[in-house]
Amino acid sequence: MRVTPCQAALAGAIGLNLLLLYCAWRGPGASPPSCRPPRGVPGVTVLLRDFEDFENDLAGTARSFASLPVPVLVAAETAPYPPVPLPAGVDLLPLRPAVDRPPPLARPELHVRTRHVALVPDGTRAVPGLLERMRDALEEGAGDTRLVAAPVGSAPLRCLELRLEPRAWTARYGPATPGVCRAVEGTAVLLLRTRDLFALPFPLARPVPTALFIQAAFRGWGLRVMPAAFPAARRPPISPHGRWKAGNLAETRQRRLMRDFGIKREVLADGRERWYGCGKETARCFGTVHARTPQYLLAGRWTPPCCLRALRETARHVTGELEAAGVRYWLEGGSLLGAARLGDIIPWDYDVDLGIYREDVGKCRWLAAAAAAPVEDAEGFLWEKAAEGDFYRVHYSRSNRLHVDLWPFYPRGGVMTKDTWLGHPQDVEFPESFLRPRVPMAFAGFTAMAPNNARAFLELKFGPGAIENPEYPNPAVKRLGQD
Repeated sequence: MRVTPCQAALAGAIGLNLLLLYCAWRGPGASPPSCRPPRGVPGVTVLLRDFEDFENDLAGTARSFASLPVPVLVAAETAPYPPVPLPAGVDLLPLRPAVDRPPPLARPELHVRTRHVALVPDGTRAVPGLLERMRDALEEGAGDTRLVAAPVGSAPLRCLELRLEPRAWTARYGPATPGVCRAVEGTAVLLLRTRDLFALPFPLARPVPTALFIQAAFRGWGLRVMPAAFPAARRPPISPHGRWKAGNLAETRQRRLMRDFGIKREVLADGRERWYGCGKETARCFGTVHARTPQYLLAGRWTPPCCLRALRETARHVTGELEAAGVRYWLEGGSLLGAARLGDIIPWDYDVDLGIYREDVGKCRWLAAAAAAPVEDAEGFLWEKAAEGDFYRVHYSRSNRLHVDLWPFYPRGGVMTKDTWLGHPQDVEFPESFLRPRVPMAFAGFTAMAPNNARAFLELKFGPGAIENPEYPNPAVKRLGQD
């Protein structure tokens, strides 16, 4: 059958109408790629993300950039309150899903059509042509350059190195070496390729600069700093209440970001440290330990630094109380191993072990009281008799159950033994001569008492070469070097 031109035109019109009906049925933003404008349109989209609801320059910033021939989007969990009169052509993208809104509307990547996107901080003013120069600098940069930063205001940006230590849960900033820039200090507009931004697991997490720098550092992305600056808006001073509120919100966002990124400690360029892990008032950073293998080891990490810090504090406190009471104690098991190797707790250990003479238990009022019921001392450490057997635990606090185990040994025929055996490698009887005398040993930032021949003691418990051949607590579950 021969198809006439009129029939072909009619069939094409019907097909086009069916496609349009399908796209409308799918809903805005939910349509397949064929229903949307092609992605990767040349140009730069301005994305406004970092601003406060209660005091902001969002309308002025949006108006300034909307005067340029660029699309401007405002991304926020919900519409700002108090309401902000956004200029015509500036779209608000609510990021928080709602039951009455199709999920794709909460996906900003579906609304950014340009090849490049600029994250612009609140209070910035546009400069004609500067976004395009940033885009050109990105495309002309070295192979690992994925971010371009331009300062906002008169203060220059300071380029920083950023090293991530995932096993140690640490982000470490420092002065940048020539040709290496992973982060900047100061307020900046950040430009990158749209595909790079939305390939990140947390593309619009706040605070935006910190979130982007850390995710970029994980991927080895380089950053280039532009000399030209965007002007900062002249704004009235923020009210005292506004400063307080903004500070609290910034702290909350920073903590949430660090939690999501698995960072417990930041070391700043000036040497100061910021901690985001557990404290006395919180639970510890990991749950119940099974098969002597904490969950963080299975995830390829070592003991969170906040936990090591808490263990050091607890060990120092407990040994101080024991020494003051005249209780004879010594470093046991993995704790002695850490002292012999490093003078510290083993980086992947989750508790501290001390041996004590059982006959000395009554000398320490906290141990004597703990035999009847858990007792909290004046500094908030919790002493208790362990439910698993005849030994004691001293917890960092009632909430945070990082602990020091105290194992009561007694001599029998010149051999030190005890009544509770849990099947750990260090659960081995040993000659009392190792404790006659006990000797001081550096451990966890203080001096503790230890057996007089640490090497022989450890090789008796763990086998030959125990000091030189580190291993995880249960190699049958996870071996060192399998990370």
